[in-house]
Formats: sequence, C-alpha cells, structure tokens
Amino acid sequence: MALLQFKKKTPVDAPVDPKVEGFLQDYSIEVMPRTAEKVEDFRALLPEGTRVYIAHIEGTPIDDMVATAKRLANDGYQVMPHFPARIIKDETVLGDWIARYQGEAGVEQALMLAGGVAEPHGKFDSSMQLLETGLFDKAGFKRLHVAGHPEGNRDIDPDGSFTNGEQALRWKNDFNARTDADMAIVTQFAFEAGPIIEWANAVQASGIDLPIHIGIAGPAKLQTLIKFAIACGVGPSLKVLQKRAMDVTKLVLPYEPDDIVSALAAHKAANPDFAIRHVHFFPLGGIKTNANWAISRGGASTQPAAATA
Repeated sequence: MALLQFKKKTPVDAPVDPKVEGFLQDYSIEVMPRTAEKVEDFRALLPEGTRVYIAHIEGTPIDDMVATAKRLANDGYQVMPHFPARIIKDETVLGDWIARYQGEAGVEQALMLAGGVAEPHGKFDSSMQLLETGLFDKAGFKRLHVAGHPEGNRDIDPDGSFTNGEQALRWKNDFNARTDADMAIVTQFAFEAGPIIEWANAVQASGIDLPIHIGIAGPAKLQTLIKFAIACGVGPSLKVLQKRAMDVTKLVLPYEPDDIVSALAAHKAANPDFAIRHVHFFPLGGIKTNANWAISRGGASTQPAAATA
C-alpha cells in the first residue's frame, strides 16, 4: 500500500513503535462544524485522503454540516457525515440531507446511528430504519458505517447486557451481505484494551464479520475526558480515568492514549485476523493536538483510492 509522504515529527529519544505505526495507518478522525472552524488549514494536520467524520449534534443547522463537508472534500478528504436517526423527522428530510451532501460536497459515505436524543423528532428511532428507506442506495451511497459499543449502551440495553446491541449488529451484518453496501462498525471510545479485545472477539465469534474501527479518545485534559466519558455513557473503563485522577502526580498531566493503542496494536500484530482494522479518533482535546500525537507515533493516511475497509 503506497502511503503519501507526510513529515512525521517524532520526539527525540522516542522511536516509533512499528506495531503502533502499522495500527495507526488509515486512521480516521471526527470533527464538528464549530471545531472545524477553529482549524485554519486541515492540510497542515491531516494527510490527504484521511476519512473525516462530521458529528451532527442536535441543534446544528444542516447548512453548517454541508458547508463543513464541502470544505473538507475540497481539501481532499473522505467525508463521512453522521446521520442521527432520532433528529431526522422523516424521509423527506433524510432525502434532502442526502441530496445536499451529495450535490454540494460530493459525499457518498455516511455514519448511521440512533443519536443521543431521548425523544425522536419524528418517525425514525434507529439506524436500521434509515437503512430500510433505501434512500442511501438510491443515491449511490455505498460506504455505510454503523455504531458499535464495546462497553454496551444503556439506551439499547438498559440492563447492561449486550443482547439488543448484538441483535442490531447482526441485522446490519445481514444487510451488508444482501446489498451492495460496504459497511463497517465504528465504536464509542473506551480506555481499557482488555474489554475491547473481548468484545471484538465475541462479535467476530458470533458470525458478524463487519470490520471494526475502534474509537480512541485523543489526548486531552483528564477533567475533559471524564466529562465526555460520563456524557457519552462510557462505563466500565471510566475507572481507568478515575484511578488516574486520584494520582496527584498525573492529575495535572494531559491524558495520552499510548497505553491502550500500544496494547491493541500488539494484539493486532500477534493476531492478524483480529476484527479491529483501524483507529477512529475522538479529538476531545482538540484536532491539532490529536493530529500531532498521531503523527509523532507514525500515523498517516492513504489516498482515497487505496483506502481500506
């Protein structure tokens, strides 16, 4: 796989771990319109061809979403906007969003998720309902990613199990098999490698063969991470952050995801058939901070034509 030439700024006396470097290839990253506005030039941070997700938070105007998509596409990135089912009123609104993304920004990729809204704005309640409309296929959208939750999701499984979440993934796996869709699972972030590995292996063992893009929280202040973890429902591995917060020597230092990325990279190197294919970053401490962390660890991305699932 031919990679773009991209200058890597590696700290002195900190050689790049080849396993981490390999694991970070083709990583993706998430932005919001308001965070994207703070970035003067994405091309100074992200190699051309990087997949950039645009998070659609309730209340964000579609005009802002499409403008951000257009800017990123013009800069040479693979743009994948969120389609949160619970804030989409009906097929008319969904069709309009698809048409605008496609017509104004050339977008043909989408991440579908239920969305963190208690009460749906209209008829849609799940990503499966969005898929069933057939509107993405009609518009020629082929790459359709869906959400995964290595530590479970209380909105889906209030009892803390994985039952409903696994059934939903199985339905999406079947949809992938019977359509022309090219699908993958992109997950919520977590902070502990062990449970992630167990979850990914269980998903694969159950017959779900969608590739997994694992969510990783980028470098950030510890207080920021704890706030987002609680808001996003990250449960079991939150204790990793809480334990760190009890150590005064670490409390003032920014969190960096070296431990979890190194552990997952080592597992991937030892188990080439591991279901996790790529890393997806949540830049909770800022896009620039996250991008520079990835560069210093050997992370780069490929041209769109060479991108993998």
